[in-house]
Amino acid sequence: MILVTGATGHVGSELVRHLAAAGEPVRAMTRRPAEARLPAGAEAVYGDAADPASLEAAFAGVDGVFLMSAQVVGTAPEPAHDLALAAAAQRAGVSRVVKLSTLDGGTGDDPIARWQRTAEAAVTDPARGFAWTLLRPGPFMSNALQWAGQLRAGDEVAIPFADRPAASIDPADLAEIAAPALTSTAEHAGATYELSGPQSLTPTEELAILGEVLRRDLRVRPVPTDAARAGMARYGFPPEVVDAIMRRTLDGDRGAEVLPTAEKVLGRPARTFAQWARAHREEF
Repeated sequence: MILVTGATGHVGSELVRHLAAAGEPVRAMTRRPAEARLPAGAEAVYGDAADPASLEAAFAGVDGVFLMSAQVVGTAPEPAHDLALAAAAQRAGVSRVVKLSTLDGGTGDDPIARWQRTAEAAVTDPARGFAWTLLRPGPFMSNALQWAGQLRAGDEVAIPFADRPAASIDPADLAEIAAPALTSTAEHAGATYELSGPQSLTPTEELAILGEVLRRDLRVRPVPTDAARAGMARYGFPPEVVDAIMRRTLDGDRGAEVLPTAEKVLGRPARTFAQWARAHREEF
């Protein structure tokens, strides 16, 4: 049995579909199992990393697990959700773990890096006994779905950092990379994959591509830096984490680098933003 945490998220939902289509026994962990829309063959189970007592049943009988956490960086002294999930996997005797991290993992010494180092170490610690694989993607193409509400109201979209390029990746490609690591330890055990999509595009360029797919003349309304900072604070990021995000966004260009890893692991070209947009056009 394979357990997918975050099973209704961008990557988790794609992974559940991929595993179910391959005939793998898959259990989808979510806080709202009654509302989950799952493919035939997938089992919904309640589980919440903020409620460690709920994890025992979710992890029972599991051989491989996909671990991810949506806990906002800096909202606790350490990534408690990642630690709780890794501990539950160890208690259950899980052998294979794929951990969804972030590009560069814990590189650096800002609050984001320290958080990610601890989260990854919860999986890679030899004492856990896992055959682990780390996925370190840059931004997701599916982040464009946050424009959907604005696009239902008109053709203008407010976008912060609209001129900052990134080589975003399709979550379906991440799922296709995660699946074999969960079903066979030989090739992927101990591997750390830094992953990007095949193009470096600004949000402005992505919106233009989406406009072509939707056959609409879409326009960007830039968001001032101060407003972007205020928006992150409203989302729940502490001030020191907001500062780190701003530095990484405005001063760094690592996320814009097109990396060859996805193509090598997939054995085919990674999907482009245009391909992602055509596959998800009905969601806008």
